Amino acid sequence: MITYSFLQHYWCFIVSLLGAILVFLLFVQGANSCIRSLGGTEVGKRLVLNSTGRKWEFTFTTLVTFGGAFFASFPLFYSTSFGGAYWLWMIILFTFVLQAVSYEFQHKLGNFLGPKTFEWFLILNGLLGPLLLGGAVATFFEGSNFIVEKNNLIDAGSFTPIISRWANASHGLDALLNPWVLIFGLAVMFLARILGILYVMNNVDDKDIRSRAYERLIGNTIPFLILFVAFLIHLLFKDGYAYDEAGIISIVPYKYSDNFIELWPLTLIFLIGVLLVLFAIGKTVSSQHYFGGIWPAGIGVIMVVLPLLLMSAWNNTAYYPSTADLQSSLTLVNSCSSEFTLRTMFYVSLLVPFVLAYIVYAWWSIDKKKLNRQDITNDHAY
Repeated sequence: MITYSFLQHYWCFIVSLLGAILVFLLFVQGANSCIRSLGGTEVGKRLVLNSTGRKWEFTFTTLVTFGGAFFASFPLFYSTSFGGAYWLWMIILFTFVLQAVSYEFQHKLGNFLGPKTFEWFLILNGLLGPLLLGGAVATFFEGSNFIVEKNNLIDAGSFTPIISRWANASHGLDALLNPWVLIFGLAVMFLARILGILYVMNNVDDKDIRSRAYERLIGNTIPFLILFVAFLIHLLFKDGYAYDEAGIISIVPYKYSDNFIELWPLTLIFLIGVLLVLFAIGKTVSSQHYFGGIWPAGIGVIMVVLPLLLMSAWNNTAYYPSTADLQSSLTLVNSCSSEFTLRTMFYVSLLVPFVLAYIVYAWWSIDKKKLNRQDITNDHAY
């Protein structure tokens, strides 16, 4: 029998899976942030641009789908984070809009801003997009400064029938003052650059780009490992937020360490994912003829991010802690949609495998031929 609790956990899994896939697809942003150093020459930069230009819609669509799934299944989170921390999300969305515009107009006739301007727009999106998205994910563990007041909806004398509000005027930007939020955001940024380099090496048949890629790969792997390991150690030793059957939220020492132990299947998936990422990087660096590192790395990233997101919500954990009011923290129970809504969406979600099959086919069709210098001379090139 499908219970309300099962549906809450199921949709948490679906949203987390979308988030994990989104982190993998940030290789588009990562490659764009390296477009100058990886491409080198004007021809090389055009090759990198056209390589990522074939995939940017996947990333943008997944970001929108991720937000939509969160809104449908956990509307209180959506109204709290997307509504309260709107400056953070507006900057993220603005950089993605700049990305879309840059692809279409960078080398078009009549571009009065010049190709260099749009090139820097792509680099800006490549750096800020992963950094801020990673910072937003870090708040699932570090908390955010908001207050939830559900009584406003039923209080006839209330002049502000708003459920949640930010406790200060920064509207999300204050999260960047937390060093651990920045550390995790930077880790995601360097991870996106690693994935971008691996993808371009696999997708572009160009010796000059591949020769430059090895040094860039090592240069981004070292800071990524330092930042990621530092945040993971911090996570294992920090206090977490738990809720009981009555919905009362309390601070629990080593809560996330307990989650890693009690949710051991997720921990196993997490560790396998880490090994796959390290294998992809190590194999690529050690072999001059191996260019398929994006696939074990991509699968590994999904296997790392998915358990990490689930650790923030499963096992009676408050997945969006409030630093302003402990009892305002969001959980699977107090922030989800009605059982009818979750159940209806559950049946609709059974069509997702068919959608994924189409995406895989479309990806294969686009990438079955490696990109080369002849491909950037036609009228359809970016």
